[in-house]
Amino acid sequence: MTLTLRGEELPGRSCGGAPGFAAYENIHVAVQRRAKPGELLGLTPGDAPHATWTLACKAGPARDGGTELTGPYVQGGPGERFVYLSWGTVGEDGAFTMFRRAKLMLGAIAPEVLAEAVNSGRLTGTFGLTDAKGHPTCARVVPPAVRWTAG
Repeated sequence: MTLTLRGEELPGRSCGGAPGFAAYENIHVAVQRRAKPGELLGLTPGDAPHATWTLACKAGPARDGGTELTGPYVQGGPGERFVYLSWGTVGEDGAFTMFRRAKLMLGAIAPEVLAEAVNSGRLTGTFGLTDAKGHPTCARVVPPAVRWTAG
């Protein structure tokens, strides 16, 4: 099964500081591989028009009788699956230093959408990457902040 993640409205390459939030320059975002936080997929500059990642995953039976997704970029245990988006700065040496993450919660996908996606082999999540303060999106991302579609 193919899982496509499409991030829109990126926050830009720099982010001013605020109480409880440091200032950052040369901001990028990527999908983090499970159990390998340094292995990033699709490193995208924060000022790109959009960010798209395509992940291979498998759909299988969940403990609750529903469907659960697994794969190299799917994190979390049964019933709590998610995909990490890692935000960080890229230094002059090309090194990525993470400062924030977002969790795209796969368990929040409507069962009928997930069932249709399993049948078609394709699931897409579309979401904004800038929060209400103009900073990179972080924390748990669930509908309506993400729109899941099948097919």
